Amino acid sequence: MKRLGTLDASWLAVESEDTPMHVGTLQIFSLPEGAPETFLRDMVSRMKEAGDVAPPWGCKLAWPGFLGRLVAPYWVPDKHIDLDYHVRHSALPRPGGERELGVLISRLHSNHLDFSRPLWECHVIEGLENNRFALYTKMHHSMIDGISGVRLMQRVLTTDPDRRDMPPPWTVRPQQRRGSKTDPDASIPAAFSQAMDAIKLQADMAPRLWQAASRLVHSVRHPEDGLTAPFTGPVSVLNHRVTAQRRFATQQYRLERLKALSKVSGASLNDIVLYLCGTALRRFLLEQDNLPEAPLTAGIPVNIRPADDQGTGTQISFMIASLATNEAEPLNRLQQIKTSTRRAKEHLQKLPRSALTQYTMLLMSPYILQLMSGLGGRMRPVFNVTISNVPGPGQTLYYEGAKLEAMYPVSLIAHGGALNVTCLSYAGSLNFGYTGCRDTLPSMQKLAVYTGEALTELESLLLPPSPPAKSRARKRR
Repeated sequence: MKRLGTLDASWLAVESEDTPMHVGTLQIFSLPEGAPETFLRDMVSRMKEAGDVAPPWGCKLAWPGFLGRLVAPYWVPDKHIDLDYHVRHSALPRPGGERELGVLISRLHSNHLDFSRPLWECHVIEGLENNRFALYTKMHHSMIDGISGVRLMQRVLTTDPDRRDMPPPWTVRPQQRRGSKTDPDASIPAAFSQAMDAIKLQADMAPRLWQAASRLVHSVRHPEDGLTAPFTGPVSVLNHRVTAQRRFATQQYRLERLKALSKVSGASLNDIVLYLCGTALRRFLLEQDNLPEAPLTAGIPVNIRPADDQGTGTQISFMIASLATNEAEPLNRLQQIKTSTRRAKEHLQKLPRSALTQYTMLLMSPYILQLMSGLGGRMRPVFNVTISNVPGPGQTLYYEGAKLEAMYPVSLIAHGGALNVTCLSYAGSLNFGYTGCRDTLPSMQKLAVYTGEALTELESLLLPPSPPAKSRARKRR
């Protein structure tokens, strides 16, 4: 058996009927040239006939009931895994467009995972227009975070368009980082040893964590310092109770467009992403006459996984930044976001790496407690919206000769946070995935449109206009 870490186990603890805690990836492929009519049917058959299922795909909870998930969350191998259940073949009415695909993904992402089985599903979806198909894979957040999920799916892909007979993702084992320790057995001595190590670490890190907590409290009393603290965002329409049904939308932009804005403005790429989201949210709420006077805040996951670590599980920290939605002037809004994120990064970087997990639990514990106590969506939120940016593969990838055209993240939401915006870079593009509550945000697709219009507006403000093309003068005879 393998015991779950504290942060991983927390995602199991807050699972409810209205808040399933799984995350997903939507990959869109174009069929290889000359592919037979049975290409996808044959591919699904090969996927289901795979041999050994590697961890974490082949692991399930030792005790899937609520009490078992809460008190003793352990992974055990599933010796009788049913791939016919986990791997599913669906079809859109031809020709399926982006809207039809979005409706299907919204429905699939709304469905809960079966806790008595390994916590994942893979859906192969045919019928997309322009000779394309999609692969939607979802997995419980207790098994992976955004970074490990991308790496897990990427390991099975190739840069070779001619490669065939490729293994499905669940047969490839993640590589352990060199020098990393294997997880101890789920025995009483091992648990005691880990507990003693954790107590020692917390004692060593207590002064640093106290300083970090004191700094957050100080920023509440002195907002002019620029560090955004938890619970400083206003209550908005994004921060009420949610229902189980989800809505999903996407946008794709060339990375070079965002990097050009980043370079000319002195902002980071993440700052530009926050600006686009904040500007879209400002317009969205203004149209509903629901824009709060105080600026909305964003909870931003920060990867703390080493570059050579291919393991799974959750290894993230967290920072909170202002979206400056109360600022009407676009460039002032961008400047305020830059200042807020710089202060948040400086605050996080003062902590040693060994203390980041403890700090994350300190920062996230009010959020987790709100959800477990039923107070989420009934009191001031820890932050207003989750926005994250996950780095993905830079090269064009293939599976069975099918070219991966785009890759979109499909994330989770919870009570008190009806919207999640996650970005994933791939092969020169940045792909936005908007996951929202169907009932709380019935017009969520507008946010995707407004993000694109915010990008165009910022380009017009920061980038010089392209010179007009010179017309050739005709010679007079």
